[in-house]
Amino acid sequence: MKRWKSKWSWVRSSILGLVWLSVSLANAQQQFGQLEGEFRLNGKETWKAFEPVREVLQVSSAVIYDGWRSVAYGVVVSSDGYLVSKASEIEKVEELSVRIDRKHFKKVEVVAARVEWDVVLLKVEGEELPLIEWAESEPTHGSWVVSNGSTTRRDRRVRVGIISANPRQIGGGRAPVVLGVTLNTNKESEGLSIGKVHKDSGASEAGLESGDMILEADGVPVKSMEELQVVLKKKEPGDTLKLKIKRGDEEREYDVELKKRESVFEEEKTRNDAMSGRVSQRRSNFPRVLQTDLPLSVRSVGGPLLDLEGRCVGMNIARANRCETFAIPAKELREIVKALINPAQEEGSPDAEEEPEED
Repeated sequence: MKRWKSKWSWVRSSILGLVWLSVSLANAQQQFGQLEGEFRLNGKETWKAFEPVREVLQVSSAVIYDGWRSVAYGVVVSSDGYLVSKASEIEKVEELSVRIDRKHFKKVEVVAARVEWDVVLLKVEGEELPLIEWAESEPTHGSWVVSNGSTTRRDRRVRVGIISANPRQIGGGRAPVVLGVTLNTNKESEGLSIGKVHKDSGASEAGLESGDMILEADGVPVKSMEELQVVLKKKEPGDTLKLKIKRGDEEREYDVELKKRESVFEEEKTRNDAMSGRVSQRRSNFPRVLQTDLPLSVRSVGGPLLDLEGRCVGMNIARANRCETFAIPAKELREIVKALINPAQEEGSPDAEEEPEED
């Protein structure tokens, strides 16, 4: 990292020069025609101003492969080979390998995951790997940020953008696992009444029916969505939830397999989504995110989000649409990494208020 420090003043002056050049070229564009491609936001001449930051991405970000095809990026978080990435992009990979800088690691261990954040911890047999440097403060709205763009087998490329919104929760902070039912919220009822059982859900497979009344979940009485969410937040996909159900005058017990929310409930599509192309399978229900305007593809998430000093301010976690990419802030990411590497010292972020809709 020391060899990059001396370059930061050059980076700043280069960027200021680039801004001046962009203004001059914009004026020329009005008179003579369109701006040449290499001087646009992701043009080769623009990339040159961010070369020191690209060098950080080169050595401290990872490219994750399924066979020969890249599927995501990762953030190197320990010198002995731990890295984190987007879990939902990794789970169906059949031939997992990782490239850090120009070294290809074909033996990769999937260590652990945090479903709440959609983060997976991977391990390769590396030694003295260059670590990412964490930013001391969070970037503000309008700050420049740099991320991985497309890559070759040898070199990383950059994508440049800004923080385009204030940090916030996405999706109401609901539990990432679901029963697969829509509930009627009648506060006068003795329990939670099931309005609809969704196809291919754990509830459907267990035999729950519309009209059933949920009385208890894992032995805990539940009369509201909030009470049920407290129980669900402790669960992972594939876990079993024991339910006490009232059907008519009879009480019954069911074991329901919990599934990921996105595998049961399809996210509502907007007009903007129709123009956005492919988006991340999971792009919502995160406790807190930074939003950028980085033009990333689905396969470009999972890697580090850097400031102009080359310090990590977060990890890209979802391509939400054509103009919104979400990143887990560095503060929360560091807590996640610590919890995954040292489970006994887990430090989660505070739970947020739930949004009662589907479970």
